Amino acid sequence: MFHKVAIIGGGAAAATLVSELLERRTPQPLHLDWYAGSPDAGRGVAYGTPSGRHLLNVRAASMGMFVSKPGGFLEYAQGLDPKVKGSDFLPRRLYGDFLRSRVEQAVMNARSFGHDINVHPFEADSLVPSSEGVTIGFGDETSRADAAVLAIGSLPPRPLAGVEDAAIASGRYVTDPWPFMAAAQDDDRPLRVLVIGLGLTAVDVLLELSAHWPNAHFTALSRHGKLPEPHLAAASAPTDDGTELIETMRDDPNVRAWLRRLREATAGAEDWRTVVDGMRPHTQGLWRELPAAERARFLRHARWAWERARHRMPPQVAASVAKLEAEGRFERGRGRMRAVRLSQEGNLDVVRALPGGGESTESYDLVIQTVGLNTDTQRTEHRLVRQLVVDGLVQPDPLGMGLRAVPDGHLLDGNGKARANLFAIGSMLRGTLWESTAIPEIRKQAQNVATMLID
Repeated sequence: MFHKVAIIGGGAAAATLVSELLERRTPQPLHLDWYAGSPDAGRGVAYGTPSGRHLLNVRAASMGMFVSKPGGFLEYAQGLDPKVKGSDFLPRRLYGDFLRSRVEQAVMNARSFGHDINVHPFEADSLVPSSEGVTIGFGDETSRADAAVLAIGSLPPRPLAGVEDAAIASGRYVTDPWPFMAAAQDDDRPLRVLVIGLGLTAVDVLLELSAHWPNAHFTALSRHGKLPEPHLAAASAPTDDGTELIETMRDDPNVRAWLRRLREATAGAEDWRTVVDGMRPHTQGLWRELPAAERARFLRHARWAWERARHRMPPQVAASVAKLEAEGRFERGRGRMRAVRLSQEGNLDVVRALPGGGESTESYDLVIQTVGLNTDTQRTEHRLVRQLVVDGLVQPDPLGMGLRAVPDGHLLDGNGKARANLFAIGSMLRGTLWESTAIPEIRKQAQNVATMLID
């Protein structure tokens, strides 16, 4: 058992692990330092949005905090409103309330049992693991722990290649949409807005800003110009007859063969979603069996299709987007952004590579970047992660998907050896597990890491 544990991160992954640890009964008191980086510990970016327009893309019945109690969030929501159903897609801010209430209760209970729990509103700046323990630095001070867990979520977004410094300095290019949306004011000017990306975050941006800016016109640009698929209003049970599909994929671990078999399986299903959802328990194992070259091929050619099928929109969100499109307030474009420049008039000129060849240049009042999670640990400005990488204490994932680790969460040192006292859960394990950012995966990781820490 590790008696002194440090958890670093302030979002859902950290809150889930803290709660999981404190629910355990230990033979000796636990000393826990949680470096949350915020006084609002537990919400993070994903569940810190104040907007009721931002909905969970997973049904309420599946969003519990613990593996042993997957319906915990539904019970919480029904305690506030008995009309809530398990099939509902509820506001993300409500899930943030749930996380906060549960982790606060867990901390209070643990303290009453004699555990020493410290929740720090500041971030850890550095971390040095050794055979004797882990030294955590924050400001001019240091602290010691027997073990530490990185539960930091994704890294701060970076501007895309081709965006000129002057465009960023103008304030018209938005790299991080979340604080921007939270501060958005009503504006009835006929703004022209470009959203780079067409995933779930792009949809959140579109719904939020279109409500604030009724006369704005929105264009969303992506390689394929396709939105995430919608959920059905009524939940369909994942297929439990996918053994043959999974076995054939394991027998031939290459992306082209996998896509062919998936097309065949979904074409023969009454609802293709049941096939995709039925793969969820097997996805991490399949990813680990893919050779490195095939993983890279998947990310280049198939990632977009998998993510739009796997991470779907709530039906009411899909209907709202369709309405904006029908009204002519929103359109989709295909292509790649090549450059964003500040014009002499003060607008942003965006150069787009067209699918059939050639380029086009269009002017916008505002450009908002929504290209998914940043997990590139080799090029981040995140102080702690940068320190670990620069000092050779951990290994970046070669495909830019977090840090190298073994599947149970032990991070690898500079020589490729698993560190006994340094773990990660969540986004930093994407390169190892692929599916590692949704609550059902995170709560399983939290359960496993908690067991290794204190059992």
